[in-house]
Amino acid sequence: MENLTFQYPTWYLFLCLGLGIGYALIVYLRDKTFLEEASWLKWIMAILRTLAVTMLAALLLSPLIKSLMTDTKKPIVVLAQDQSESVMSDMSEEELQTYKTNYANLKTTLSETYDLKEYAFGNEVREGVDFAFTDKVSNMSEVLKSMYDLYSNQNLGAIVLASDGIYNEGSNPVYASTRLGAPIYTVALGDTTPQKDVLIKRIFHNKIAYLGDKFSIQVDVSAQNSAGEATNMTISKVVNGKNKKLQNVPISIKKNDFFKTQEIILEADQAGVQRFRIALNKVAGEVTTTNNVKEIFIDVLDARQKILVVANSPHPDLTAIKQVVEKNKNYEIKIEYINKLKANVDDYNFVILHQLPSTTNDASSLLNQLNSKKKPRLFIVGSQSNLGLVSSAQDLLSIKGDTNTPNEVQGITATDFSLFTIDDNTKENLPNFAPLNAPFGDFAASANGQTLLYQRIGKVDTKYPLFMLGEVRDIKTGILAAEGIWKWKMFDYLQHQNHDIFDEIIGKSIQYLTLKEDKRKFRISLDKNIFNENEPILFDGEVYNENYELINESDVSLTIKNEAGKEFPFTFNKTASSYSLKAGLFPVGNYTYKGSTFYNGQELNYKGQFSVQPLQLESFVTTADHGLLRQLSEQFGGEIVYPADIASISDKIKDKKSVKPVLYQTTKTRSVINLKWVFFLLMGILIVEWFLRRYYGAY
Repeated sequence: MENLTFQYPTWYLFLCLGLGIGYALIVYLRDKTFLEEASWLKWIMAILRTLAVTMLAALLLSPLIKSLMTDTKKPIVVLAQDQSESVMSDMSEEELQTYKTNYANLKTTLSETYDLKEYAFGNEVREGVDFAFTDKVSNMSEVLKSMYDLYSNQNLGAIVLASDGIYNEGSNPVYASTRLGAPIYTVALGDTTPQKDVLIKRIFHNKIAYLGDKFSIQVDVSAQNSAGEATNMTISKVVNGKNKKLQNVPISIKKNDFFKTQEIILEADQAGVQRFRIALNKVAGEVTTTNNVKEIFIDVLDARQKILVVANSPHPDLTAIKQVVEKNKNYEIKIEYINKLKANVDDYNFVILHQLPSTTNDASSLLNQLNSKKKPRLFIVGSQSNLGLVSSAQDLLSIKGDTNTPNEVQGITATDFSLFTIDDNTKENLPNFAPLNAPFGDFAASANGQTLLYQRIGKVDTKYPLFMLGEVRDIKTGILAAEGIWKWKMFDYLQHQNHDIFDEIIGKSIQYLTLKEDKRKFRISLDKNIFNENEPILFDGEVYNENYELINESDVSLTIKNEAGKEFPFTFNKTASSYSLKAGLFPVGNYTYKGSTFYNGQELNYKGQFSVQPLQLESFVTTADHGLLRQLSEQFGGEIVYPADIASISDKIKDKKSVKPVLYQTTKTRSVINLKWVFFLLMGILIVEWFLRRYYGAY
């Protein structure tokens, strides 16, 4: 429907008509040119002139044509098919073919009346259904959330969700999508009859362990309808694709609803990602054995930092340091005394020298070893320290004074310290801690380090450094110019019933001093070392120039090798200043990789490893949960049907009065002056008038 409107009052059209008539009268009333012609000629030309002028004047009123258009939108019906492995576990090939035929018929019927959308879900929500049933997880709440995001503002009529009701990722779908305003019809797949089954339900274990340690794993064993049966749990280590048996644990199943947690102690005897296989022997009549086996991957690290504390004599500070270090599993600490030193410095990553060099032992041999190996170190100054030798042994702080008459000092944090962050609570409370004993004298800080703590003597805040950290000649060094930090530990517990402040100051300082900087010019990184089999492997690459600036001028190649020696070559993609590679999915197993590039005529290489572990969530629960599907349908005003009755869904949706087309009306406005036919009409009127005047001799 079209309507003509004006931006000015409609009665202005009479003025336009009057203007046209007036113009025609002026032109033709007293014109003597056509006296000899028939009278009708002047009337026709006058009418033509009136029409032309009237139309031109009317166009100045900006007339508009408004068109009202009506669009009918069919209701949207979504078909969502669960394609996880558990759906197919109880379905024969014949049953699958029958279901696919019924599904196709329903799809055809619905598409005749509704705007049909088809999705598959499992690992992810995606368009189209291929009935592969290979997804390793099932996330029902995600598909409902996706449908809400896509169609909540459209005419969503209904959702048909075909599943066995088993979900092992995401939240309970009954509570996940309460905002969805469309009925949900569920197709109940799978078998709800509990079958005879023995399975490994889950395994609890740490993702990392340290070389030489023993670690524990806990295996949850479950059994259904298997009372009186017995099985064996075999724990093996998978090396080069072969199983090396480690332990064998017999398990007796005493009731039909059986559950047991078995603890296993294993030894981390080899560095790298280790693959362990836990398997249960099959019992007679068991419906499936896919859930009898589970593999775990544990990253065994040989990266524990070894810390050596060398002291001039026994002191309570040593125990305080040892306790804070032992809280971090990345550290291993040993305490020895300088006069009976047996430890090989080469075996340690970091050395703490407590009151060394001292007045009785210059520790020159130890210092020479540390300097030659560029070992990071921390000096703790005390009453037994030789201040002159301590000052010459490091380039952070020079102390000139007397250790026999110490000052009692407290620590206040430096505002400009930037090597690591200190909690505001620590900054506020540390100045109130019990005082330490610092030498009386002059303290001169060099520009090679940063001051973490300054000395507060009495109520006076000084600029004398108490604790300094820095890096000189590529050697990380720290110096604490006082003894008695054991008092901080005791005071912290007395005030707060914990050691958080003490642990932060000492722990973060040791962490900074022991941290090794990676100065390689070519690096390849993964966000983790162990991936699930449904996760793509993503690599990042970096190449640095002589100034350690990121560059990506050269090409970077990568070769991944599996346990059988098969190689998979790749080439990195260049990003803004680095490299990236999406290698895709890999089968379960251990892999090594080697990256190569050329820079300045030199070949740079980087090696690493990763592992892919199986994802067995779909085998943990094999009994369909139709109760959840029924609850989901009832909550959203739908119904549950079984595969044989899937065709009835079309009629059920038609019976829903709320599922109907929606009419959308839109208004389109066009200016009359832009209509081509108006232009040609006006031009035609003027041409005809001109022709008549020309023909009868007016021009």
